[in-house]
Amino acid sequence: MPDEPRLFPERPAQPVDPIPDRVREAAHDPSGHRARLRRRLLNGSDDALADHEVIEALLMTVIPRMDVKPLARMLLQRFGSLPGVFNADPRALQAVPGIKEAAAAALRIAGVAARRLARAQVQEMPVLSSWQALIDYLTIDMAHLNHERVRVLYLNTQNRLLLDQIVSDGTLDESAIYTREIIAKALAIGAAALILVHNHPSGSTQPSRADIQITHKIMEAARLLGVTVHDHVIIGREGHTSLKAKGLI
Repeated sequence: MPDEPRLFPERPAQPVDPIPDRVREAAHDPSGHRARLRRRLLNGSDDALADHEVIEALLMTVIPRMDVKPLARMLLQRFGSLPGVFNADPRALQAVPGIKEAAAAALRIAGVAARRLARAQVQEMPVLSSWQALIDYLTIDMAHLNHERVRVLYLNTQNRLLLDQIVSDGTLDESAIYTREIIAKALAIGAAALILVHNHPSGSTQPSRADIQITHKIMEAARLLGVTVHDHVIIGREGHTSLKAKGLI
């Protein structure tokens, strides 16, 4: 009699890795360094890990069977600081021996997450009453750039952020600011005020004569159309400078 079809046909056995991940990792890390690093990260404060260990902990997630401490130190040396690593161009990251696409993506997402968290804090309350949160956000985003970036923060009548717009990404030491476009955008979105921001790739936050002149030009154009310019902030690796706080506007 012919065989009847089985209700539950047998399936080929799937290969099973007999070695658990934790055992496999221990074999490549007999000192237990990775496990200790994770425990310090999970149980300690924000300062429990040194900068190179923060990078190392990220790299551990995508480079499972390799001592990544020398790689983390190399990245810090190449890009100068932890923010420098997290803000680095992915192509520059992948130019470092040992950093492939997955590792570059892990480092990149850390920078993206930091910027989004900082921006969320700025958006939660009026900008002028949460000034330090604003400076923290701008520093994360701009302090370590190697080119000049100009952005305008457009505010509503309650000084809450309506729009954070990058208006120019320039060369090493200059960037175009178009007064007409800045004011036109303010009118188009119904902004009541704005804050000008740019960075100095040199690291110094000392305002130049051109910085002061363009600020006065934009302030005059904005005043005629009922828009207030609260400040012009310069961001650098050495800190920040408010033209208003210095009495320059």
